[in-house]
Amino acid sequence: MAYRQGTQGMMQVDYEQRMNMDRMREYRVNRIKHYMDEFDIECLLLFDTGNKRYSTSTAVCSPEIDNMGRYAIIPRNGPPHIFGFGSEVASEKLNCPWIADYTFPAHGTMFGALPEAWGCSDGFLKDLDMVLGNFGLDKSKIRIGVDVVESQILLAMQANGYTIADGQGVMQYARSIKNEDEIAILKHGAAIVDAAFHRIAMEIRPGAKENDLQAVASHEMHRLGAQWIHNVQVTSGNRTNPHPHLSSDRLLQPGDIIFMDIVCLFNGYHTCVYRCFTVGPPSQKQIDTHARCLEIQLGGIDAVKPGCSTADVVTRWPDYRQMGALNEHEIFGLQYGHGIGVGLWEFPIISRAYSIEHPVEIEPGMVFALETYAGNEDGSDGVRLEDEVVVTDTGIEVITRFPTDRIIGCGMNY
Repeated sequence: MAYRQGTQGMMQVDYEQRMNMDRMREYRVNRIKHYMDEFDIECLLLFDTGNKRYSTSTAVCSPEIDNMGRYAIIPRNGPPHIFGFGSEVASEKLNCPWIADYTFPAHGTMFGALPEAWGCSDGFLKDLDMVLGNFGLDKSKIRIGVDVVESQILLAMQANGYTIADGQGVMQYARSIKNEDEIAILKHGAAIVDAAFHRIAMEIRPGAKENDLQAVASHEMHRLGAQWIHNVQVTSGNRTNPHPHLSSDRLLQPGDIIFMDIVCLFNGYHTCVYRCFTVGPPSQKQIDTHARCLEIQLGGIDAVKPGCSTADVVTRWPDYRQMGALNEHEIFGLQYGHGIGVGLWEFPIISRAYSIEHPVEIEPGMVFALETYAGNEDGSDGVRLEDEVVVTDTGIEVITRFPTDRIIGCGMNY
């Protein structure tokens, strides 16, 4: 495959080969079947939103509905099946020819809102047995890989003699290497986030709230085609150290430092990007903290190369002692990397807590979000940065373009 840098237009046209969704669907199903063989799984039962999107190329409006109201069943010797919510089935028969013959009404539990006594699991087991029977699979002789499951379903499967195995492992390995179409989608998502940060920079001013920055970012991303905004996490001023991992209604004041994490969904694929600003010109202390964080960030990015390992990356990051913590788990997620795709956190995870003892080879087609943090010892300002990188045959491409080389002062040009 010839690797193409950058993005192309977002819609399909007749004069350029852009994203090929049929090719992507075939690639994803083939990846799943390969790892079903590797894990000796005869059938997959999937509830996780990203796994259902990856395996069936179907979707409904939100993760709240998606996760326990619908499910996919994939026999190793047959096509993916989707069991859908409401009139989803009729819509898919009309609009999704790749799965039109394999879409059925679901018998989910709606996170237990349908009580066990109502017998919802009976309908679910009939669905599972239908697929197993149609493809000659004997439930007493096979292992069914499950990703996440509601307790009613789990108990019903255990009581009725099904052997449950790790389906999430199958899906995480399958999803870890992206094809060119998946990478193109991820690049478009990153470009949408770049635009959101620009819009945020225009909104930053004394008197704006953290929530106001969330609002303008969400509007811009929806305007540019993001299907779902999972998170615009805004952290400012004295809330930046320690990092609370949560936005608030705090008013921005002159001199505040601000960092933001943006997670949106474009064509089923996530983003995860942090950037840092100040209200007005940054102080020298803020510039120094940002420079320290940037040095850590660039060191990690430099270590991501095909043929290297996740252990090579984490050795470029400070350990827990340098971060003033008692162990690596106290700072897990601060000096951190993760695969990114239809899931926000995908294999392999990169952290000193695991990667030195369990190194994973970095391969072309992997896409990572790499994130770092630096905070002042006196408990004042903290800085958070994050970039997304695609691993190519010869190196990497950083696909998040909004600047990190300096801390950007906004809103007070007087």
